[in-house]
Amino acid sequence: MTIIAKNEADRIEGAIRSVAFADEIVVLDSGSMDGTPALARKLGAKVVETDWPGHVAQKNRALEHVKNAWVLSIDADERVSPELGEAIRRALERPDAVAFRVNRLSWWGGAPLRHGTWHPDWRARLFQKEHARWGGRDPHDRLEADGPTRDLAGVLEHHPYRSLSDHLRTVGDYSRIASARLAEEGVVAHWWDLAFRPPLHFAKAFLWKRGFLDGARGLIVAALGATQVLLKWGRLYLGVRE
Repeated sequence: MTIIAKNEADRIEGAIRSVAFADEIVVLDSGSMDGTPALARKLGAKVVETDWPGHVAQKNRALEHVKNAWVLSIDADERVSPELGEAIRRALERPDAVAFRVNRLSWWGGAPLRHGTWHPDWRARLFQKEHARWGGRDPHDRLEADGPTRDLAGVLEHHPYRSLSDHLRTVGDYSRIASARLAEEGVVAHWWDLAFRPPLHFAKAFLWKRGFLDGARGLIVAALGATQVLLKWGRLYLGVRE
């Protein structure tokens, strides 16, 4: 299995311990300054220290260091629940697909978000290495498999932000990365992208996907998502790259 990490000393232990059933654990570290590599090694992981080429490239790079035919990929801020761990073990006994999807349950503000665009959140994370590669557009990677995909029971617990300040920093970082990728692809932003995309995202997250059922937390997360959309297209429209 693989984990990509940078400065995750406060979270890497939980991720590694949640996959204690794995035959091998490969951690790709991209320049941590907080002792993440040493801690991961102490917990029994194979650590590869490298640079940061981007989300998609880094996850594909991690596959080069895995010996097993089957790979489970998680992030340092994720935890495999006991139910999901058991489902993974059963699936690998008699696999009937080349990839399996897991349902990610994200926590925000001290509790899980069960509605909005954050849940359900099905993502292919367990796969045969020779039948799948990571694709998508940074910072949002997506597994692309060349065969059937099945769903697994249980949840992949996700703790993406340490604080509101951390979330706000990520909104800025991800909007910058996404706008840069769009610019590289020759995409042009128009005024209507700024006028309509952010409110449409909010309406989808808070109303259509019933984010309002998560209360104030659902409202804030929907608003932050719309802000990220505005910044992404605003940067592209203005030609801002920093």
